[in-house]
Amino acid sequence: MKSIVVLISGSGTNLQSILDSIQEGRIEGQVSAVISNQADAFGLERAKKADVPAHVLSHKDFADRESYDQALMQLIDGYQPDLVVLAGFMRILSEGFVQHYLGRMLNIHPSLLPKYKGLHTHKRAIEAGDREHGATVHFVTPELDGGPVVIQSKVPVFADDNEEDLSSRVREQELQLYPLVVKWFCQDRLRMENGQVLLDDKLVPTEGYAAD
Repeated sequence: MKSIVVLISGSGTNLQSILDSIQEGRIEGQVSAVISNQADAFGLERAKKADVPAHVLSHKDFADRESYDQALMQLIDGYQPDLVVLAGFMRILSEGFVQHYLGRMLNIHPSLLPKYKGLHTHKRAIEAGDREHGATVHFVTPELDGGPVVIQSKVPVFADDNEEDLSSRVREQELQLYPLVVKWFCQDRLRMENGQVLLDDKLVPTEGYAAD
């Protein structure tokens, strides 16, 4: 069984979807630890309820990004993870940290990358008049939200949508996408090689698997 460490900053809805999939036998792995940079993150309660070790490592206790990332790396490596999952972890990670986990760290982002990297993706999609929006799971590389795409899911944007409407629609897709990708990784079906994604030894298109 693959060991998974999940990093969070907030409510932990994607964490819960992964924990539920493991409980239901759909992911051949176990969440060995959940780590948050925010002490009040509700995802920590989700971890405790699932009997998963939950840690708080506040970035405010460190002088700079590099020293925080070194301490975070040490904490993560104590669990010898096969996979590190970023599930709403609101930190820009240093290049050294990313390189340490290259090919075994995933992120989910609430947009159809490469559109709308960074924050406020739903607001930006609405303001741009986009007719579709969505979510992307990708491998993490040193470029912010720039790693190769594993899979995307699209949702419509309606004329009367506000940010909350669109966010809710995208979140429903996220809760399906992330456990699926984690499942593939734990089955040794998914890997990153030379900056590209392979699933079942076949090259995944740049826009991701089953983009439509």
